Amino acid sequence: MDEAKDRFLKHLYTERNLSKNSIEAYKHDVEQFLAYIKGCEKSLNEAGHKTIRNYLGYLQSKDYSRKSIARKLSAIRAFYKFSQRESGDKKNPANIISAPKIEKKLPKFLKENAVAELLASPDPSTPQGLRDKAILEMLYAAGIRVSELVDLNLDSIDYQNLEVRVFGKGRKERIVPIHKTAADSVRTYIKDGRRVFTKKRREGATTALFLNVKGERLTTHGARSIMAKYVRAVGLSRGITPHAIRHSFATHLLEAGADLRYIQELLGHVDLSSTQVYTHLSKTRLKDVYMRSHPRA
Repeated sequence: MDEAKDRFLKHLYTERNLSKNSIEAYKHDVEQFLAYIKGCEKSLNEAGHKTIRNYLGYLQSKDYSRKSIARKLSAIRAFYKFSQRESGDKKNPANIISAPKIEKKLPKFLKENAVAELLASPDPSTPQGLRDKAILEMLYAAGIRVSELVDLNLDSIDYQNLEVRVFGKGRKERIVPIHKTAADSVRTYIKDGRRVFTKKRREGATTALFLNVKGERLTTHGARSIMAKYVRAVGLSRGITPHAIRHSFATHLLEAGADLRYIQELLGHVDLSSTQVYTHLSKTRLKDVYMRSHPRA
């Protein structure tokens, strides 16, 4: 089973070109399922749809959310599909099992004045403040994922054309426009702040744009911690993450009249249905404005 898992993970990397984070998620979910099979004293071939259904029931008994269970089932389906492609077997026992229905929750986003307050919170007189302001400005200017942010290199930004080259899920490249304020924030950080971090590197130079205190590429965890620091500083509600800035970016564009398909391209969504959640956000805002503004409401 371990060999089958290793071949599957290699397939995800070489053939499907998934990101490191996605591969890690698949790895964790498949390993958890294989451990369950071993605990049942069964081989992979012996684990049919009944075993999978029992496994999902086990997860439910451990208080896993419906969303988590659905994700794990998706990983199991992909694993069986790959394994049976290798063996020539056309049956996938996971295909006949329905995923649990997931309640769609509207993503959190900030109003424009709250975003402005957040962007103004870093102290530009310090190297950390210059870096953090550039990070926040880039998140809101381009609507990029935190994983895309930390993957940026020094040559990712075209300052003349005001564009940033981003590699999204599956290492798919897209070019996203940014405004001059964000570009200037990054340029100031590089000029006056980044060199302080590079001095702390033990090894040679790095091409990474955003660095941590050790002079190494900033991680997604580090970027989220930076964000949380300023969220607390300005007194915003808990749960406002870099992804909430991405949601704010899309929501504000939609409310200003941007076409949904353009927003889809900017966000790097493959499917328009992923972007359509923002139409629900806009309708919620519209109703809120109506209830506060109409004389008879």
